Amino acid sequence: MAIYAVGDIQGCYSVLRRLLERISFNPAGDRLWVVGDLVNRGPESLQTLRFLRGLGDAATVVLGNHDLYLLMVAAGHKRLDDDDTLFDVLGAPDRDELLAWLAGLPLMHVEGAHAQLHAGLLPGWSIEKATALAAEVSDVLRSPDGQKLLLHLAGNRPEEWSDDLEGWDRLRVIVNAMTRLRFCTVDGRMALRAKGPPELAPAGTMPWFKVPGRLSRSHTIVCGHWSALGFYREPGLIALDSGCVWGNVLTAVRLDDGAVFQVPARPL
Repeated sequence: MAIYAVGDIQGCYSVLRRLLERISFNPAGDRLWVVGDLVNRGPESLQTLRFLRGLGDAATVVLGNHDLYLLMVAAGHKRLDDDDTLFDVLGAPDRDELLAWLAGLPLMHVEGAHAQLHAGLLPGWSIEKATALAAEVSDVLRSPDGQKLLLHLAGNRPEEWSDDLEGWDRLRVIVNAMTRLRFCTVDGRMALRAKGPPELAPAGTMPWFKVPGRLSRSHTIVCGHWSALGFYREPGLIALDSGCVWGNVLTAVRLDDGAVFQVPARPL
């Protein structure tokens, strides 16, 4: 059995299938870790959701910001932008089943020496604390208050964590960090509007994984979200968003031995 972690698919289902063929993925024995952003901007969001849901226990999937955006749109709390490609999901006959499956996915998964999430962790969060915080969000999202949570998710504030935060502000900070974080200050203030490469970090900030003394260094973080960073590895980090939806490549890493597999967004 092998565990393969794959980056942001974003509706590029055909590319995903070519990547799985490349690695000879066998759902009877292998497992697929998907680091979020299953949907949007690519042309095949519906096929992607149906396929991953159909993998059952062979797929370990966490939520990304685009996945939450789909849930917010479906709940009537967001309007589609011109570059969104979610109409096929929203009009599908199995829409409700797919959205319920999506809402049931976690923000974070920890197994052995690896922690899987979409974007990042604030420097003051240990893996144990982050796991508990992610569970707080999941408990609400799966409850009758899930629709209220979707209503209150939008926004960049508060910009930093405090153990004293309560209610929607508390949950919004957790979600923003785990699904949107790229840059922050040493004390954990998030710069959520910044989307460029690490060398263009806003003044006073740095990539979240570079903060000295980050408490989550006990595990290797497996994440995506940051296409301007691209596929990137360093001790304690595997970043997998290699910009497939922008015409680059889709990347998978076999966690057992670190082997890297990539296929182009368009066949050569």
